[in-house]
Amino acid sequence: MSGGISPLETDSAEQAADRAEEHRSQDDHRTGRVPATAIYHDIARIVERMHRRFLDVVRVELGRVGIDDISPVQVLMLMNIGTEELSVRDLMERGYYLGSNASYNLKQLVETGYVDRAPSLRDRRSARLRLSEKGMSLCAELRRLEATQADVLIRTDEDNADFDITYRTLRRLERAWSDIIRYDGREFD
Repeated sequence: MSGGISPLETDSAEQAADRAEEHRSQDDHRTGRVPATAIYHDIARIVERMHRRFLDVVRVELGRVGIDDISPVQVLMLMNIGTEELSVRDLMERGYYLGSNASYNLKQLVETGYVDRAPSLRDRRSARLRLSEKGMSLCAELRRLEATQADVLIRTDEDNADFDITYRTLRRLERAWSDIIRYDGREFD
């Protein structure tokens, strides 16, 4: 960097704490000292932090391409709509959005021209959503940026295998949590 502040100098207290926790966690895992319940607890917290960090990454990428009329959460909604035409209910179920938040964000996306909203042909009370040209263009740009980020993170076969294991583990955890909700906390297999 030429005369700028290094990333280490700009770390927040939260980032420093996260790094310290990560090192502790790595040491504990290597020595086999961590019980399964602690790992389970840590994974839930890591997922929460990763979601916040991902929103920050999206915010930075939006800034880099000069877009300031959409929030990172709204970008994730666009990516969930993708190339499909779907109902508001479908979007809420797919993205696990809360009703009032989804309604507010969808209204903003329609007003800023990222989403086209039309009444359903079968039920005029229901709305159908699809990306506008502006929305499709933004999603295409973000997919290119995601591909670039993936290329940086996944360079070797070992990296690819690690990401595959992580993906499968997170999907398994998502299914388990969905089953807990679906079966109202009763035991499940």
